[in-house]
Amino acid sequence: MRLRRLKVEQLRQFRQPFVMDDLQPGLNLIHGPNESGKSTLVRAIRAAFFERYRTSSVDDLRPWGDSAAAPTITLDFDAQHKSWHLVKSFLQRKRCDLTIDSTSYTEDEAEEKLAELLGFQFSAKGVSKPEHWGVPGLLWVEQGTGQNIEQAVEHAGEHLKSALNSLVGEVASTGGDELIEQVKARWSELFTPTGKPSGDYQRLEKEREVHQQEIDELQARIQKYQEQVDRLGKLTQDYERTQHERPWEEVERQLEQTKERYRQVQKLEQQQAQEKETLTHLQNNQQLLRQNQEQLWSLNKKLEVRKAELDKAQRELEQAEARSPATASSIKAAKTAYEAAAKQLEQARLQDIRSRLEQDIRRLEQQNQTLTQNLEKARQYQQELEQAREQSRQNQIDSREVKVLKNTEHQLKEERIRSQTIATRLTWQLEPGARLALNEEPLEGQGERQLLEESSLVITGVGTLGITPGGEDLASTRRKLSALEQSLTEQMTTLGVDSVQQAEYRVAAHEAAERTLRHSRELLGSVAPVGIDQLLADQKETESELQKAKAQLQNSPAPEPGQQAQVTDVASAEAKRTQAETRLAEAEAEERKHQTELLTRRQTRDNAESEWYQLQDEVQNPEHQKQLQKLSAELAGIEDKRVRLEATLQAREQEIIEARPSILKQDIERYQRSISNLRQTQEERQRELRDIQVRLEAWGAEGLEEQCNEKVAELEKCHRRYQELHRRAQALNLLLTLLTEKRQALTRRLQAPLQKHLNHYLSLLFPQATLEVDEHLRPGTFSRGTELGQIAELSFGAREQMGLISRLAYADLLREAGRPTLVILDDTLVHSDTDRLEDMKRILFDAANRHQILLFTCHPEKWSDLGVAPRDILAMKEQACSAPG
Repeated sequence: MRLRRLKVEQLRQFRQPFVMDDLQPGLNLIHGPNESGKSTLVRAIRAAFFERYRTSSVDDLRPWGDSAAAPTITLDFDAQHKSWHLVKSFLQRKRCDLTIDSTSYTEDEAEEKLAELLGFQFSAKGVSKPEHWGVPGLLWVEQGTGQNIEQAVEHAGEHLKSALNSLVGEVASTGGDELIEQVKARWSELFTPTGKPSGDYQRLEKEREVHQQEIDELQARIQKYQEQVDRLGKLTQDYERTQHERPWEEVERQLEQTKERYRQVQKLEQQQAQEKETLTHLQNNQQLLRQNQEQLWSLNKKLEVRKAELDKAQRELEQAEARSPATASSIKAAKTAYEAAAKQLEQARLQDIRSRLEQDIRRLEQQNQTLTQNLEKARQYQQELEQAREQSRQNQIDSREVKVLKNTEHQLKEERIRSQTIATRLTWQLEPGARLALNEEPLEGQGERQLLEESSLVITGVGTLGITPGGEDLASTRRKLSALEQSLTEQMTTLGVDSVQQAEYRVAAHEAAERTLRHSRELLGSVAPVGIDQLLADQKETESELQKAKAQLQNSPAPEPGQQAQVTDVASAEAKRTQAETRLAEAEAEERKHQTELLTRRQTRDNAESEWYQLQDEVQNPEHQKQLQKLSAELAGIEDKRVRLEATLQAREQEIIEARPSILKQDIERYQRSISNLRQTQEERQRELRDIQVRLEAWGAEGLEEQCNEKVAELEKCHRRYQELHRRAQALNLLLTLLTEKRQALTRRLQAPLQKHLNHYLSLLFPQATLEVDEHLRPGTFSRGTELGQIAELSFGAREQMGLISRLAYADLLREAGRPTLVILDDTLVHSDTDRLEDMKRILFDAANRHQILLFTCHPEKWSDLGVAPRDILAMKEQACSAPG
C-alpha cells in the first residue's frame, strides 16, 4: 500500500485546506516543532479509516471555537494494484465517498471496503477504540506508545494468524486439537480453569482436611486432659502444704510489731510538733520585745528629726504665703479679660443675627421675584397648552386611515393610467362650425377622449357611429376603477375630508399640535413641576417668610454705639472668649492650687509642731527608763528558754530520724500486701482444684480416645478415595502436558515465518540475541548471551526499539502474505541513545525497501543521515496560505 496524497480541511488547527502530496513509496520524513500539526495529521489518517462518518463522537477534530466546522479528509493511495480515492467528512457535513479505479462506493459500503482492505473493524457506537484497529493499530504508532505492543498484537491477532496460515497452510488444524479438547474436558472435571481441584476431587481433599483437623483437635484435647491430671496432683500437694504451714500468720505477727513501732514514732513526732510551736511562740515574743526596746531607744533620734521637719514646714509655709498677692492679681486680670471677651462675643452674635436676617431678606426677595416670574410664565404656558390641545382635538384624525386613503388614491391613479393604456382613444379636429355629439355631449374644435365603455358618436348630416372598446381586461379594469373610486369616496366620507390633500393637511396639523402640546407641557413642567396651584402657594409662602424676616430684623437690637468698630466675626469672638476663659480657668486652678498648698503647708507645720511637743514630753518622762530596764530583763529570760528548747528539739529529731518512720510505713504496706497475696493465692488454688476436678469429670464422660479412634478410621477411608482421584489427576496432567508440547511444536512451525523476519531485524540491533513469540504471536522471552528475561523487563528505550522491530517484522509477514501495509511513526525512538538510534536508522532504511513509512518528528537533526529529504510542515503551511484562491 502506498499513500500518495493527504488533504485536510477544517480539522483542528488546519482551518484552511492543507495538502501533503508526492509522498514517496519508501521513507517519508515529515518534521515540525511542537503544536505544528504532526499529531493532527496522524489523527486525520486514523479518523479517515477508523471513524464512522456518521459518528458524533469526534469533537476533537473540530477547530477550537468553530461549532459549524465540517472536518474533511481526502486520501489518495494505491493498494491491490488499484488506485483508491477516499473523501470523508464529519460533524456538520457527514459523508464518505470511495472510488476504486472507476468504481464508486458511498457511506457504509465504502467504509466496509476500507475495513476489509486493511484488516480492522468499526466501533458499533461512539469513537473507535484500540480493540477495533486491527492491523493498522499495530503498524501505526502514536506518540509515546511505541513500547506498548502486547495489546496491539492481541487486537490484530486474527489477521496475523490468517496471514501465517496463508503462508504455511493450516498446520494447526489437526485432529490433535480434538484429543486435547477431550483430555481438557476430563481434566476440567477434576480441576478449575486455574488448575485448582474441583468437584469430588476438591470435596475429598476438603473432607480429608476436616477429618485431620478434627483428629488434631481431639488429640490436643486428650493431651490437655493428661496435662490437667498432672496439674491436679501438683495443686493438691501445694494446697495441703500451704494449709498446714499457714505462712500468712507469721506475716501478721510481724505486721503488728511494725505498727507498734510506728505508733511510738508518731507520738515523738507529735511532741516535736508541739515544742516547735512553743519555740516559734518564744521567738515571736522575743522579736516583739526587741522591737519595743528599739522603739524606746529611737525616741531621742525621732525628737531631733521632728525638730528639723518642724523648721522645714515653717519655712515652706512662709514662702507659700509670700506668693498670695501675685496669685490674686493674676486671677483678677483674667476675670477682666474674660468679661471683655464675653461682651465682644455678645455684640458679634447680635451683628451675625442681623447679617443672616438681611441675607434671608435678600434671598426671599429674589426667590419671590423668581416665583412671580415663573407664575406669569406658567399661566402663559398653560394658555398655550390649552390652545394646542384644542388645535389637536380639532385636527385629530387616524393617521393609519389616512395612509390607507393615500394608498387607495395611489391605486386609483395607477388604475387610471393602466385604463388609459388599454382604452379606445378618440381624437377629433373639426372645421370651423362643424359639430359632433359623443354620448349626447357636443364636441367642437379639436380634442381627445379615451373610451372605456360602449359609446355613440352623432355626426350632424351624416348619422350615428357606435364605438365599442375592445381588450380582454377592459371590463375588469372598468369594474376595478369604479370600485376604487367608490372606496376612495367612502374613505374620505369616513374621515370627514374632501380630498387626500385635506386629510394629509389635518395629519400634519394634528402632529404639529401634538408637538406644541408636548413642548408646552415641558415648558410648564420647567417652571411649575407640580402645578400652578403649588407655584402660587409657594409664592404666597415666600412673601409671608419675607415679611416675617423684615419684622425680625426690625425687632433685632443693633450693636451698642461705639462697639460696631470693635465687632469681629462670631468665630473670632468665640475663639477670644474661649482663650480668655481658658486663661481664667488656669488662673482659678492656680489660685485653688495655691490655697490647697497653703492649707497643706499649714497643716504640715501644725502636725510637725504637735508631734515635736509630744515626743519631747515622752522623752522627758521618768517611766521611759523603767520600761527600758524591764524589756532587757524579759529578753534575757526568753533567750534562756529558747536555748534549752532548741537542744531538746534537736535530740528528739535525731531519735525520729533513726526510727525511719517512712520505712516503717512501707513495711506496714508490704506486710499487708503479703498477707493478702498469700491468702488470695491459697484461695485461687482451691478454686482451680474445683475447676480441674469438674473439667476432668466432664472430659472423662466424653470418651475422647474412642472419638479419636473413630475419626482416624474415617480419615483412612477418605484418604483411599482421594488417592484414586489424585492418581487420575496426575495422569491427566501428564497427558495434557505431552499433547500441549506437541501442539506447541506445531505452533512454532506456524510462527516460523514471523520468527524469520523478527530475527532479521533483531540481528541488526542485538547481534547473537533471540526474541521468541508466544502462541498468540506476542513477543515475549528475550535472550542475549547469559541474559534471559521478558521484554517487559527491559529499559524503556530498549522496549521502544523492540516494539518497533516487532512491528516491522509483522509488516514483512503481512506483505509476504499479500496484505497491504503502511507504517506510521509519530515521534518514535525519542528515548534511544546515539548508538542504538544509528542501528534503528539502518533497520528503518532496510524496511523502507518493502514498506511505505511515514516518520513524523520534531527533531529533524537526529534524522539528517536517514537518506531522505525532510519535509517541513511549517513551510507547507506557508505555501498553502500563499497559494491563490
